[in-house]
Amino acid sequence: MKMEARKKELEGVEKKSQSEKEEYAFVLDYLPYGYPFEKNMIPIVQAIGKDSLTLLEIVPRKGAKFELKEKIYIGDGKRDKVQYIKGRLLREKLTETAKIQLNEIVEEHVKENEQKYVEFFNTAQAINTRLHQFELLPGLGKKHTKAILNAREERPFTSFEDIKKRIANLPDPQNIIKKRIIEELTEIKRQNLFIK
Repeated sequence: MKMEARKKELEGVEKKSQSEKEEYAFVLDYLPYGYPFEKNMIPIVQAIGKDSLTLLEIVPRKGAKFELKEKIYIGDGKRDKVQYIKGRLLREKLTETAKIQLNEIVEEHVKENEQKYVEFFNTAQAINTRLHQFELLPGLGKKHTKAILNAREERPFTSFEDIKKRIANLPDPQNIIKKRIIEELTEIKRQNLFIK
C-alpha cells in the first residue's frame, strides 16, 4: 500500500518537472573555447531559460554560432544549435558579459509578464510575524508594506502603473521586481520570491 502511494507521488513529481522544463533559452554569453582555466576546453553557451529563468550551461553543436540574447530551442525535439544541456550554470561562473545580458533579459521578462508580478503584489504574504515578502524587495520597508496592504484591501492592483499611482513614494514596481530577480540569480538568498 505504501509502495503504491510512493509510486504515485513520484509520478506526480516527474510530471511536474516535465511541465516546468524550458523549451527556449536566451544566450547570455558564448565561450567558443570553453572556460579559460579549465582543462576540458569544450565550447559553452551560458544561457537563461525563457519561462522559469533557470541559468543553464549548454554545449553547442559543432560549427554553431551564437549571438548575445539570441533565443535558442532547448526542448525535447530536434535542436538546431544545441548538442546537449550540460546542467545548471553556477552563479559564480557567470561571465561579465553574461551579467550585462542577464540584466536586459530579466527587464524584458518582467515587462512581458507584468500580470504575473502584479498578482504577486495582490497576493504576497507575511513570512513570519516580523517580516513580510514585500520587505525582501529592494527599497521597500515597513511603511511601503503597510501602504501596499491597505491599498490592495480596497481593491486589487491591475498594473504596475496602478501600483505606482496608488502608493505614495513607491520605487518603480517593475524595477524593484527586476532587481530582486537578478539578486536571486546572482547571490545566495535565504528566501527566494521568484526563482526556484
